[in-house]
Amino acid sequence: MDSRIGFGWDSHAFKPGVPLRIGGMGLDHPEGLAGHSDGDVLLHAITDAILGSVAAGDIGSFFPPGDPRWKNADSAIFLNLALEELSHAGYTLVNLDATLVLAAPKISPIAGDIRARVADLLNLPIDRVSIKAKTPEGLNLDHVAQCHAVVLVERAQPEEKLKSISDVIESQRQLEDVVEDLLSSVHGFPKRIVKPGFDTEDIT
Repeated sequence: MDSRIGFGWDSHAFKPGVPLRIGGMGLDHPEGLAGHSDGDVLLHAITDAILGSVAAGDIGSFFPPGDPRWKNADSAIFLNLALEELSHAGYTLVNLDATLVLAAPKISPIAGDIRARVADLLNLPIDRVSIKAKTPEGLNLDHVAQCHAVVLVERAQPEEKLKSISDVIESQRQLEDVVEDLLSSVHGFPKRIVKPGFDTEDIT
């Protein structure tokens, strides 16, 4: 199986008067994260990880920070674009492991809710989504939020290939039916009958 990994990283400074959003959720905190969009550091890192796994660029390649269309935009839009690029490249997402680095707010009490929300956005089972949080001890970054994200993706079997295999099997069955009809009409050979519950065909 053809598999790849993608790594994403993002950071935003805290800013008064801005709503805080992390993982597609609004959090109760006196400051939010500054950014051209909603500043969702977790979704931004995940988006870049997914895009990076198929060498499709980064968020800025698709959503330039100076473009007024993306002012205060919901970062789920960016994530959906990354998932579309992943699908167009012929890959599917297997799992995510992300680590938030921030002094406040405390993530552990709401980590389960964020994890469930991100799993829903990625259309993944929750046991394939890991969200962890660390404090920036000794880094002098108490007023900044960072996120590191790693994804694993695998090559998906193209629908065209699956359809082609199905067509071949169906054509083979049709050919077998034609041969049996000819043998039955010319030589009087009995037709095969597949009995329910059996894997082999019996002659009756």
